[in-house]
Amino acid sequence: MIYEPPAIYGIIGNPVAHSLSPVMQNAAFKALEVNAVYKLFPLVDQEELKLFMEDLKEENNPIFGLNVTVPYKEDVLPYLDSIDPLAEKIGAVNTLVIDHQRKIRGFNTDGPGFLSHLTELNFDIKDKRVAVLGAGGTARAIISVLCLLPQGPERITLYNRTRSNAETLVEEIGKKINTKMVTVVDEPEDLNIELADLLINTTNIGMNAADPLLIDPASLHKDMLVYDVIYNPAETKLLEQARLKKAATANGLGMLFFQGVLAFWHWSDVELDERIKKIMRNSLEKASHGS
Repeated sequence: MIYEPPAIYGIIGNPVAHSLSPVMQNAAFKALEVNAVYKLFPLVDQEELKLFMEDLKEENNPIFGLNVTVPYKEDVLPYLDSIDPLAEKIGAVNTLVIDHQRKIRGFNTDGPGFLSHLTELNFDIKDKRVAVLGAGGTARAIISVLCLLPQGPERITLYNRTRSNAETLVEEIGKKINTKMVTVVDEPEDLNIELADLLINTTNIGMNAADPLLIDPASLHKDMLVYDVIYNPAETKLLEQARLKKAATANGLGMLFFQGVLAFWHWSDVELDERIKKIMRNSLEKASHGS
């Protein structure tokens, strides 16, 4: 098969239909007059992932950069030719760069993207008490960067419906990063959210209106930030309950933006100026509000 320009970028995962990454990255390509397009690549299982990653190696494949979302942030690791030191410590990647020799390098922009959004929100993580829901690739990235901070949180409490998955996560991160501040608990009640300064939902529970609340809303309070990495819908049931309790709230749109800017930099080796960043951010804001 002979491929023609434009160069292709995109996101792999399951599901990906909800992703706003195409809106943001295509806005950047258009503003920069780059002959490239960003697409969705839904991969339903490990076999599809295997075939897709093997095809990336083909000389005439036009894909030069990818984002990786659930559930493949760890599953793509065996297919990489090299991995960035931070991503190696985290043990998961969400950004792939494919060069003209079809070598694949993995990066993690989730962790730095999250920290950049916390900074924008003027939330100082130093000595804070953090509660985390979920033990997937996003939790891995967030917990890793929080543990790496020289002036990080006082403690991190982690709950996952399957406790063994949370324990495995902490054990794996702990091989390369000091995780002594992290405690795994049995039930959501054990997170002691009423004493937490920051609650982070890293699960996909909340994407659907029928999804249950993972925590007791009575434990939410006004002196905390409730952060839901879900950005579609813009306000999940968790964020709605937090708002009613006068807590500060944030969805994952800011994290998506900051990690997307970093991903673009990895793909292009170009540091985006403020004009392009504003175009990307505005495109996300419009899309998230359905306009």
